[in-house]
Amino acid sequence: MPTVIRVAHSPDSDDAFMFYALATGKIDTGGLEFRHELQDIETLNRRALAGELEVTAVSIHAYAYVADRYLLLPHGASMGEGYGPRLVAREALAPEQLHGRKVAVPGTLTSAYLALRLFQPELETVVVPFDQIMEQVAAGQADMGLLIHEGQLTYQDHGLHLIADLGEWWGERTGGLPLPLGGNAIRRDLGPELISRVSVILRESIAYGLENRRAALDHARSFGRGLTEAQTDEFVGMYVNPRTLDYGDDGRRAVRLFLEQGYEAGIIPHPVNVQFAD
Repeated sequence: MPTVIRVAHSPDSDDAFMFYALATGKIDTGGLEFRHELQDIETLNRRALAGELEVTAVSIHAYAYVADRYLLLPHGASMGEGYGPRLVAREALAPEQLHGRKVAVPGTLTSAYLALRLFQPELETVVVPFDQIMEQVAAGQADMGLLIHEGQLTYQDHGLHLIADLGEWWGERTGGLPLPLGGNAIRRDLGPELISRVSVILRESIAYGLENRRAALDHARSFGRGLTEAQTDEFVGMYVNPRTLDYGDDGRRAVRLFLEQGYEAGIIPHPVNVQFAD
């Protein structure tokens, strides 16, 4: 019987692009059987807490709570290069008007949430499914919304105003470091040999998509939730690019700094030992 590796990721166009080659049999898996499980990132964060999955997408914030069970793979990262989760509202608001306002967030383990708390600690937050946040803000059920995924490109279609781009804010705060949002994590108990085999295959899937961009984009478009072809292309380009093949030294530094600042701010209750698979 082949060894089964469950690979869990979000049902979004960028993740679909990343796993296109693996999901459609374009690369040799060396006898390993990969089973894809698609769920929203906050659900995957919660499943990672229980160590359910061999390989899973996780928010970098959530990694703080699963580092004892998982290593970060050196590829598969979603990094905001001067852009990232966007804070929006029905009307333009100045920074001094944000204190105490109610913000709809996509989950308290998301990196977007950690960045928001670092940006403005004095906010009331309420967890809302990520694909319902814009509607809640537009309907007046929250003062502001924190947008991830394709909402970063489509919020103006809902009559919403950009208050802050947290990736831009983070870059200014850190002298130009990318904002680490998500990564792929692999369970430590698979052992070094299997971890290495799986890592090579998953990197090959990302590389195949980048080398066969048109075919991978065609596959990813069905996961775009209302994005046009041009928007899908833009969104995938934001979060799947050469940086996704390897964090780079500055990317790894950004991960450690992000979690360190979360700890120093009292958001994360303990220091985090960030470790990457070879």
